[in-house]
Amino acid sequence: MIVTFTANPSLDRTVALPGPLARGEVQRAVSVSQESGGKGVNVSRALVASGLETIAVLPGAENDPVLAGLLHDGVPFAALPIEQPLRTNVALTEPGGVTTKINEPGPIMDADQQEALIGLLLERARGASWVVMAGSLPPGFPADFYATVTRRLRSGAGSGAGIGADGGAPLIAVDSSGGPLVAAVSGPSPDGTAQHGTSQNGVSGKPDLLKPNAEELAELAAAAGFATASTADELEADPEAAAAAAAAVVRSGVGAVLATLGSKGAVLVTADGAWLATHPPVAAVSTVGAGDSSLAGYLLAHGQGAAPADCLRQAVAHGAAAASLPGSTVPAVHQTTPDAVTITALRKD
Repeated sequence: MIVTFTANPSLDRTVALPGPLARGEVQRAVSVSQESGGKGVNVSRALVASGLETIAVLPGAENDPVLAGLLHDGVPFAALPIEQPLRTNVALTEPGGVTTKINEPGPIMDADQQEALIGLLLERARGASWVVMAGSLPPGFPADFYATVTRRLRSGAGSGAGIGADGGAPLIAVDSSGGPLVAAVSGPSPDGTAQHGTSQNGVSGKPDLLKPNAEELAELAAAAGFATASTADELEADPEAAAAAAAAVVRSGVGAVLATLGSKGAVLVTADGAWLATHPPVAAVSTVGAGDSSLAGYLLAHGQGAAPADCLRQAVAHGAAAASLPGSTVPAVHQTTPDAVTITALRKD
């Protein structure tokens, strides 16, 4: 069982344009589609498409369109009822796959609702092999929310609660950006107390897997104290630089980094090695959800006992397949082409 946790889910509307976006002009859409989304939800959708057992944990009223969409798509979920509607995000896609996204901030939840949401996740995570915490946080959530939840998951397993598979803690993946992502690798505060993702009472808040894109990897590397600053464009153009940046994050205590580099493929770095995976060019239709599909592909392969390089292979195959599909459509495993992916071992230092 793979549990996904989306604190800020959304109804994702994709508007396909007939040509380049023309600011200030009137344009007629070629097509409009909508899906229940948010990064964790997208991972669950991709897992369901491939026949894997998953459940999406999220907030939302019973009649919210996001939950209605999950019911329609057959995606199992557990929702914390809230009074406010969930957000709607809009993606404008141009021919060739160029995408412009407009994301709403999301509903405001007080401290009691935040705690109830954590409680729901802890309940549903019992017996899980992985917990995936993904996406932005709604307004008012602390930046270290994911790190706090990670510690709670591991503390519960350590106390004998038997949260994860075989009674242990589940493996934990985080896919976010900005403060919540940086909190996963932040060091202790000057007074020595635990901060963000560092250990607290002997329990680490750092994840087993981080899935940044190039821009997020640059943020992470800086937070981990990596001496060589690189921009997202530089990391995409130089896989060895991306591997070195990811290695700095791994040395900070994170289990592994799966860095997606757009059309350049992806890099996976663990304590034992670093690999680049590339896929032949595809006719990009929409990049919405491609990174989420990559994470789903990695988890699918990991659950089958694949070696790290082969988990990376399936991740890139899933991401390429997603980019070739319209809107936020996610691929099933039979729509991917892992045999077309080339794996290259990299230096990580």
